[in-house]
Amino acid sequence: MGMARQSDPLRQAASGIPVLVTRPRAQAEKFARMLTARFGSRVRPFVAPLMAPEFLSPPVPDGPFAAVIFTSAHGVEGAVRLQADLPRLAYCVGRATAAAATAAGFDAQSSDGDVADLAATLLSGPGMGRFLYLRGVDTTGELENQLISNDIPVLSLQVYLQQSLPLERESLALMRQSGPVILPLFSPRSAHIFRAARPVDTHADLRIAAMSMAVATVAAGIPHSALVIAARPDADAMLDAVESLLALAPAP
Repeated sequence: MGMARQSDPLRQAASGIPVLVTRPRAQAEKFARMLTARFGSRVRPFVAPLMAPEFLSPPVPDGPFAAVIFTSAHGVEGAVRLQADLPRLAYCVGRATAAAATAAGFDAQSSDGDVADLAATLLSGPGMGRFLYLRGVDTTGELENQLISNDIPVLSLQVYLQQSLPLERESLALMRQSGPVILPLFSPRSAHIFRAARPVDTHADLRIAAMSMAVATVAAGIPHSALVIAARPDADAMLDAVESLLALAPAP
């Protein structure tokens, strides 16, 4: 069965548990395809972006820098858009970000985890000089603060921001219907935005898949009947979390 998109009327007969995918559109559509490839008609993905990136053009601070740091693919795209002379060596939070950096021409090293894993990688390495951390406006300062507190010189440069988007008509209608809805949440910010965007007359039985403990902490404020934290902060582990939630949800 094909992917259910925002333009599909909810009254149209369809099988499968609805899965509301709220990532920025390109990532949401990719994850929706992954859902369909793995689960087939067991799921009915709805692409419902709650954020859209806006890229910035800040002046690049004077170097030299030993390497750049990326914690998202949007950071990579923001770096490319600067058209600046940046180091080729890039330390990345995970494989997806490293893949984006490699495609952009960087020599990408992946920590295969979350920000804590990336910090551990940088803290355990030899002294290299200054790092340039290309990040979003709403990214927490956790990584930067941890590096600075351990005497690792780093400058951060905000190269994008995520504009909040409202839930569209079909997504709102889905929330107002009874029955299970699986909600994968990939970041604390997406959990915050969904919590604010969720209609007050929600009747859906939300089952949340959280990408990390930090996401789960924010998602705890969203009424739900089940919450699963992914074993790793990557898309495959989020699919595993969705599968565990499918086992809880009877077919419609």
